[in-house]
Amino acid sequence: MTRIMLVLFLVSPVLTAQLTKDTLIVGYHPAPPFIIQENGLVEGINVWLWQRVAENLDLEYRLVELNFGDMLDSLKTGRIDVSINPLTITGHRSREMEFTHSFFAAHSTIAVAKKTSWQKIKQFVDGFFQTNFLRGFLLLFVILLFFGVLAWLFERRRNPDFRKDHKGIWDGLWWSVVTLTTVGYGDKSPKTRFGKLAALGLMFCGLLFVSGLTASIASSLTINQLSSSNADLSAFKNRSVGTVESSEASEFLKTHFFKNVKEYDDVVPGLTDLKRRKIDAFVYDEPILEYKIKKDSSLAVLEVLPMKFDVQFYAFGIKKERVALEQAISQRILEIVESQAWEIVLAEFGLSEI
Repeated sequence: MTRIMLVLFLVSPVLTAQLTKDTLIVGYHPAPPFIIQENGLVEGINVWLWQRVAENLDLEYRLVELNFGDMLDSLKTGRIDVSINPLTITGHRSREMEFTHSFFAAHSTIAVAKKTSWQKIKQFVDGFFQTNFLRGFLLLFVILLFFGVLAWLFERRRNPDFRKDHKGIWDGLWWSVVTLTTVGYGDKSPKTRFGKLAALGLMFCGLLFVSGLTASIASSLTINQLSSSNADLSAFKNRSVGTVESSEASEFLKTHFFKNVKEYDDVVPGLTDLKRRKIDAFVYDEPILEYKIKKDSSLAVLEVLPMKFDVQFYAFGIKKERVALEQAISQRILEIVESQAWEIVLAEFGLSEI
């Protein structure tokens, strides 16, 4: 802390001289809840933070709204002095701009369209047509038919419950099904010694097999659900995925070999296409996606998956030549984020430090 204060003491006269000559051009692009633009007003977490930094350092500035990609280019070329967007600190960007001290950390995540009731029913029904289930069901039928025919052969001559002709096979099958499912109507029961032995065989074999069949059905349904689920990031590599151009999420998708990536100027057009099912998923910063979907009722059909990856550290971007300005702002940011006021502001927007 002593070293930082000493640097500020040495550079502050230079900084003051710079700021008396010009007004800082501060670029921004709406990114709720960090930068919210509504009814001509600009507010949000980052705006609150910047206003206190500027007030403390007595900075004169002018806000300029820019497209996200244009804002980054303007910062790199020096057409603006500061970007107050939640910019992710990366090695590539650090070669072209200065970054203040990080004030928030977040993850990337994935937004998808919620499944309709019909899709959920279809997924459930499809599980019953998996190979494991069909094999188990076929084997169960064979067991029921075998013991049903066996009981009919033993009972048809001495038991009036079982018809003597070929229709008695149905009586035996009915009896085996009722017995195995423990329904126990009592309309048919074996009376001969061998018929009762066949009943014991059915009961023991059925008890063992039904347990296995239940596990097979559960496994089949689970596999079907997982195969069509969004539980794994790799499941989206061959799907149509959207993100914001020039963002860290865009770089992440490219470096991790996502094959079908569509880039948008902003989050809203991407989420709109997702709602219309023009894309399968939208990848971006978790707090921004959560806030936007929660606040916009038209996006209620979307949901953010409980999936976090690619941790990002947010900071303000500063023009490369303004090292003294970056040091002064970083010191003030450190003081603010360590205060209780910062925790209160984050809580108001439903955020917390990770």
